[in-house]
Amino acid sequence: MRLLLTGSSGWLGRFLAPRLRADGHAVVGLDVAPGADTDAIGSVADRALIDRIFVRHGIEAVIHAGALHKPDITRYPARAFVDTNVTGTLNLLEAAVAAGHDRFVFTSTTSLMISAAVRAGKAGGARKAAWLTEDFGPLAPRNIYGVTKLAAEQLCRLFHEQHGIAAMVLRTGRFFPEEDDTDRGLHGLNIKANEFLNRRLTVEDAAEAHVAALGRAPALGFGTFILSATPPFSPGEAEALIEDAPAVIARYYPDAAELYARAGWALPGHIDRVYDPARAERLLGFRCRTDFAAILDALREGKPLPFVHDPSYVSPKEGRDR
Repeated sequence: MRLLLTGSSGWLGRFLAPRLRADGHAVVGLDVAPGADTDAIGSVADRALIDRIFVRHGIEAVIHAGALHKPDITRYPARAFVDTNVTGTLNLLEAAVAAGHDRFVFTSTTSLMISAAVRAGKAGGARKAAWLTEDFGPLAPRNIYGVTKLAAEQLCRLFHEQHGIAAMVLRTGRFFPEEDDTDRGLHGLNIKANEFLNRRLTVEDAAEAHVAALGRAPALGFGTFILSATPPFSPGEAEALIEDAPAVIARYYPDAAELYARAGWALPGHIDRVYDPARAERLLGFRCRTDFAAILDALREGKPLPFVHDPSYVSPKEGRDR
């Protein structure tokens, strides 16, 4: 299949493009910055460019992974988010429908599910962790990133209903390699390791989920899926996760505290949200290979951690002018 992959120079794109090629797909990469897997330089907001790519390469399906992200809020105006995340998605959907495509995969974010109240968590008076499934709502994104990604999701739904294109919306948890841009309380490696309990996946797993969605799209028609490492917890433990997360963690991983102490790390004192990826496992046949148990295995055996932490990582779109 001849695929258009947007965001091909980005962190996900550099893993997803070779994974798609390994399945025999011809991948045409589009990004605003050059990269090893990028064939066309430009913005998804440029409809004329999109049309030229579709005609020149005979595009048969789209994986739309390109976007402005949450850290970009400090670098770009709100209108840029609308242009890229909303207008760009509309351009691609219109072009896909015009070309007679039967599938469209959209990379969304779990971030749009986090309202100000959910983000406040225990500090805001929450008495139990928010158990987040695809049915969680009403949604009230707290910034322009979340607002525009939610709007793009709704465009995918609308085009499925009006035109019949199979659209898979993948709400990915965290998989970025750089430091968290808000949390400075723990070392970055420690933060990422903790997040595999409730809100993170590896970039390799994120890429694999896109491959699964591409294959399942025609049979499913439309679907929204949370992507995150499978949490060990159950909804019935939501209150205990707010009150004493280490005690809950110890039920599943009795040596976690000891392993963390050896590494000089700290377990989370409380967990205020848990992303539940059960629907992706049930309908896409996808389950993350790397979870919190894999982190502990690496610590126990003295092996490299099974995820990337790169504090010096800079998005190619920012580094291109440096």
